[in-house]
Amino acid sequence: MTELERQGAAAKAAGRTLAVAGTERKNAALEAIASALEAGQEAWLAANGEDVAAAREAGMRPAMLDRLTLTPERIAGIVAGVREVIALPDPIGEITRETVRPNGLLIRRRRVPLGVIAIIFEARPNVTVDAAALCLKSGNACILRGGKEAIRSNRCAERLMRSALAASGLPEDCICLVQSTDRETANELMHLNDYVDVLIPRGGAGLIRAVARESSVPVIRTGEGVCHVYIDKDADLDMGAKILYNAKCSRPSVCNEAECVLLHKSIAEAFLNKALPLLDERGVELRGDTKILNILGTRALPATEEDWDAEYGDYILAVKTVSDVQEAIDFINCHGTGHSECIVTESSQAAQAFLDRVDAAAVYLNASTRFTDGGEFGLGAEIGISTQKMHARGPMGLEELTSYQYVVLGNGQVR
Repeated sequence: MTELERQGAAAKAAGRTLAVAGTERKNAALEAIASALEAGQEAWLAANGEDVAAAREAGMRPAMLDRLTLTPERIAGIVAGVREVIALPDPIGEITRETVRPNGLLIRRRRVPLGVIAIIFEARPNVTVDAAALCLKSGNACILRGGKEAIRSNRCAERLMRSALAASGLPEDCICLVQSTDRETANELMHLNDYVDVLIPRGGAGLIRAVARESSVPVIRTGEGVCHVYIDKDADLDMGAKILYNAKCSRPSVCNEAECVLLHKSIAEAFLNKALPLLDERGVELRGDTKILNILGTRALPATEEDWDAEYGDYILAVKTVSDVQEAIDFINCHGTGHSECIVTESSQAAQAFLDRVDAAAVYLNASTRFTDGGEFGLGAEIGISTQKMHARGPMGLEELTSYQYVVLGNGQVR
């Protein structure tokens, strides 16, 4: 048995205990985790400092360094997220349907855990805690496989969380971290069918597509974020400029930030006059089509076909003009990843067409795509943003980490 198979078997066994632990025990364990992370903050920051130093020396881009870096304020936010999960209703055992058949059978459908959830993710140490907390509250054991850039941070967080589980009386193996970051461990995890019930990749498009392509374990795709903001001819241009600035610049490394802005051709120049001063504050590089180049000259680079599908995760923005809202819709449905899409307009007709016809997990009218987030949607911390349609779509909170089971109560019925 390999080390990963051993972890899988241990997580499976722990998950059976966790599935029937009850809300009170799970919440007590989560509070113990929150307290352990607070008490262990200095050790966690020190481990993260080593990760950041190594990543900086290796030439990691500033936007990705930002995702990797922990601060006391960010740790406080992570801990607050754990406590927010404690406050959320426990979905396990909820009866979602009940019926009495003509033969007297009482049939109930109730929520149950998925089982063992594996998460493959990149350089975001907060995911280690967010994922573990959500899995624990929803009764699922988890196997976490982070990227090499955050391995010291992840090991420290895992030690703190496992010690808290043991102190609270739940099995430590409810939370398992894959200790090796070799590619072989990711490949093995994708085929750990005997132990893993569902696999969730969190990271860039390359990681997500590779996992979806190679895995024999069922996969929920999350986080592919080629998001658009469309500025309509009837838009409030000042509002649009502020929305675009927030969607692109507030945190360019995350999956709900905008990678492309579509401008109705009649307002393109007027809008850019308002948006450019904001974008220039962050040095955003623009890549535009021919009309944009005619307006901006050397301020923009010529866009290639690859730019319309690019997930930059950086201060780079593709800019394209369109003739009407239908062209914007068609472009988004062709080049988007089904994550989050926004229209800025005062036209109810254009807004309704966009909201009805754009195929994405979240569609926005006059608001930034940056709101696609479990906390902002009132779900607590999220395990990811699902961009598919089977089982879960959009921010995945507690309910999305459950399946269901039919409980059939009779008094001697036979068929």
